[in-house]
Amino acid sequence: MTSFYLYPLWLRLWHWTNALLFLTLMVTGVSMHYSLNWLIPFDTAVPMHNTCGMLLTASWLAFVAGNLWGGNGKHYLINLRTLPRDLMAQVRYYLHGIFVGAPHPFHVTPEQKLNSLQALSYIGVMFGLMPILILSGWSFLFSTALPETLFGVGTVWIVAMVHLASSWMLVLFLVVHVYIITTGTTPTSNLKAMVTGWHK
Repeated sequence: MTSFYLYPLWLRLWHWTNALLFLTLMVTGVSMHYSLNWLIPFDTAVPMHNTCGMLLTASWLAFVAGNLWGGNGKHYLINLRTLPRDLMAQVRYYLHGIFVGAPHPFHVTPEQKLNSLQALSYIGVMFGLMPILILSGWSFLFSTALPETLFGVGTVWIVAMVHLASSWMLVLFLVVHVYIITTGTTPTSNLKAMVTGWHK
């Protein structure tokens, strides 16, 4: 079995830091939204949520910088010519092939660690949903500086709905992400790779 170093230290540190921050934001966000004092008291959840939100912003900026200058950005490049075919192959595999022992249509290499479906998903999450979540979070933090209404609707309500919708979409992504982790050579091989950096 071939092994190669796929996840540099900075990327692994970012990944686990981001995971910890996002899980904390999930718990504190739910505690605030539903006033679940049995989970985390509201007065504790608010400063924790705000602090982790600021740290998540810094984490996301570090991710963008790492992709621009750390070499990881090449894995998000998509071949538009083969994209429809590659996507269909991946969808067929995840919907049927994986359950009947079919060979995986994509094989990880040091030059390309993401299949087309993963690349599109991560691009959508990291460069679409995350900026929306972060901007809406900062808008919440400085809501007193926002206009009272936008197109006749309360601005704070719009910000709240955008923040809530993007956060739930990211939670859904997290659930799928955790499931996909278990579909490697063994149920824990992908997890081990993100700990050690070595992919088998």
